[in-house]
Amino acid sequence: MIRHLTNGISIVFISWIIGMIINAFLIKTTRYQEKLTNLNFIKSKKINKLIGIVLIKWTVKNTFFKFFNPKLRINNKVEPNDLNILRNEMTLAEINHLIAFIAVAIFALSMVFKGKYLPAFIMMMLNTLMNLYPSLLQQENKRRIDKLKKVFTRNHVSVTATDV
Repeated sequence: MIRHLTNGISIVFISWIIGMIINAFLIKTTRYQEKLTNLNFIKSKKINKLIGIVLIKWTVKNTFFKFFNPKLRINNKVEPNDLNILRNEMTLAEINHLIAFIAVAIFALSMVFKGKYLPAFIMMMLNTLMNLYPSLLQQENKRRIDKLKKVFTRNHVSVTATDV
């Protein structure tokens, strides 16, 4: 069981690199700008809370994961351009995680076809926690940023980091 867990964690970490590499090519396409930057799987805050996105958010903010992408932070006073930059970074992280999720899901599916059910199950649980949920968290954060951008547009004011 421990071996399956460590293998799963290793594969998920490797999937992050795969996601970054594939996304580096995708980002240059028009489809990326038109479709992928506005993905929104779960629009309801209630459903996000119900499935545990709040726990993932807490984990990212309060554990070593907060050091993984320092570009996803807002400091003090926020200007409209800061929000655009932050949203682009969040989109990049979101798509990286989605690509990684798909890669691991394909790998786990191949394990199922080989009859390795337990390792595939463990891998998909880790994949969900470490790839799908962070992607959903980025989508939630992008929605919050979009709301702030509307406030900027409407009022032409700056916002403090605590408002985000």
